[in-house]
Amino acid sequence: MAVCAVFFSLVIVTFALCNLGLVFSENCTSRDITISQGEESSKGIPKFEVEIANICASNSSCAPSNIHLYCGNFASATEVSPEIFKRLSYDDCLVNDGKPLKDDRIIRFTYSNSFKYPLRFKFAKFC
Repeated sequence: MAVCAVFFSLVIVTFALCNLGLVFSENCTSRDITISQGEESSKGIPKFEVEIANICASNSSCAPSNIHLYCGNFASATEVSPEIFKRLSYDDCLVNDGKPLKDDRIIRFTYSNSFKYPLRFKFAKFC
């Protein structure tokens, strides 16, 4: 009976801490990498702003790294720093030079092209 009471108490405490945001998941997944983009300017060659973020609320020191996106034949009329975003081959672009993307960091860049590239998550290294 005492074991059940202790277990039940732990369940209640864990539930309360989760609701307060004090317990974090250790397992970040591809769903925690968000990619959004919008048109910044339509004068001349259209410009698109991209934001890539890690929204995983993990208390570990591990952040996803080696993040790759599907990106077609990504190209830009204006330079995009290859340390931020680089096309390696068709449909394979590397984010943040492969370095970890911590949960408090957002990668932002602007590219210019006559159309918006459909950027989607491909794979990453999750601890």
